[in-house]
Amino acid sequence: MRAIKVMTRPVVTVPADATVWSAAGILLGARISAAPVVDPDDRMIGIVSEADLMNRPELGTVPGRSWLQRLLADEVVLARDYMRSHSHRVTDVMTRDVVTAQENADLREIASLMQRHGIKRVPIVRDGKVLGIVSRANLLQGLLAREPRSAGGTALDEDLREAVREELGRHPWSSGVGNVVVEGGVVHLWGQTRSASVKEAVRVAVENVPGVKRVVSMIVVLPVEALI
Repeated sequence: MRAIKVMTRPVVTVPADATVWSAAGILLGARISAAPVVDPDDRMIGIVSEADLMNRPELGTVPGRSWLQRLLADEVVLARDYMRSHSHRVTDVMTRDVVTAQENADLREIASLMQRHGIKRVPIVRDGKVLGIVSRANLLQGLLAREPRSAGGTALDEDLREAVREELGRHPWSSGVGNVVVEGGVVHLWGQTRSASVKEAVRVAVENVPGVKRVVSMIVVLPVEALI
């Protein structure tokens, strides 16, 4: 299975001129833990995560150093750490050396990259622009989409995936669908919604897309308190 079949898209991004506060707002608003940072031409220049925004003087969370650590630390390291924790610019706190992959990368390759670099997500890029994100959750979604009886996906699966996304895009109540994975004509849906009725309406909408053999809905109905 290839990255293009499981990656989450469209991708929420953070503009290069964003502040750390606006970046935090974007992450919280989209309920994600990291997002690519893009320049005015939509080319990725880095990625910012919750971890990059955790150690802030405004929160009193900047780690202290003992006198011995300060004595032994290289001044370049001290200066870099100060900039990352005190700068208001997202370009100063983001990770610049981002591990990426192409859309046709095999999921085994993606998993290997995650393990080798100790990361949780891999942006999928083409010509420097982000097409999607493959996270650990996406890998598990791809695993669950592979049924023992399946002879493997075809090019038609990607066409069907686009048709499903297009159909869901017609209905405002389906905005909670976070990802769509298609394998052998079987559509797997992932995301969150506010009610069981919406979950079932999404299922019906997808079932009515020509070519869909079956719908497996993994959409979670959030409890009322989670929506407040």
